[in-house]
Amino acid sequence: MRPKARKRFAQHWLRSEKALNKIIEAADLQEGDRILEIGPGTGLLTHRLLPLVESLVAVEIDRDLCQVLVKKLGNKDNFLLLQGDFLSLDLESQLASFSRFQNQNKVVANIPYNITGPIIEKLLGTIAQPRTPAFESIVLLVQKEVAQRLAAKPGSRQFGLLSVRVQYLAECSLICQVPAKAFSPPPKVDSAIVRLQPRKVETPASQPKQLEKLLKLGFASKRKMLKNNLKSVVESEHITQLLEQLEVNPQARPEDLSVSQWVDLSNSLVSH
Repeated sequence: MRPKARKRFAQHWLRSEKALNKIIEAADLQEGDRILEIGPGTGLLTHRLLPLVESLVAVEIDRDLCQVLVKKLGNKDNFLLLQGDFLSLDLESQLASFSRFQNQNKVVANIPYNITGPIIEKLLGTIAQPRTPAFESIVLLVQKEVAQRLAAKPGSRQFGLLSVRVQYLAECSLICQVPAKAFSPPPKVDSAIVRLQPRKVETPASQPKQLEKLLKLGFASKRKMLKNNLKSVVESEHITQLLEQLEVNPQARPEDLSVSQWVDLSNSLVSH
């Protein structure tokens, strides 16, 4: 009997072979890879991943599903299942006595859409505190709208606070869209597969916490010009002057600045 998807855990089982293949292809798996999977559900993706990698740690919050997964995959020696909430789980201490499952280098997951932001933050870290060591790659199935924001280019409608925060820490690629009908039960929205590849920040912010504060203020109202959003911390005239020095239109809105321009603006404010 197939387990029933639970609304409170935002569960939707991916059934599309095409989508599963795309996820695996995007992960570019090697024999020595150690995978972290969040929300394995009924284990369809897990089952496909296990023969391709050194080890896989799956974190599942639903106790009933954990029983299903143990029955299905408990005999695989490269599979370790942890029951709990990924956001509050201390993976390092949980894996302290399982050397084969430590130091995961890649993440592959169909994550619950209601906690996408916090999951991405835990996987990447923040501007002020990037995750170390960083994962080589993170392949996620997320809501289409979120995927578009993650991979958005400056000047586009989707480019916002999430775009800058994530693109500061990683290269973001939108792999493909996945229609709602690919799931059971189908969610109310379409989905997409994204790949995040954490990288060393080329031009880091000299004061990362200030950059975070600046971004929050800057994107507080996307319809307003940037200088108006920032006037609580910097005089409008001064911002105009700095934007001109950075060769940015003084009438620019927050989404018009690229990640590096946001960093330059933050660094300029520190030096003035």
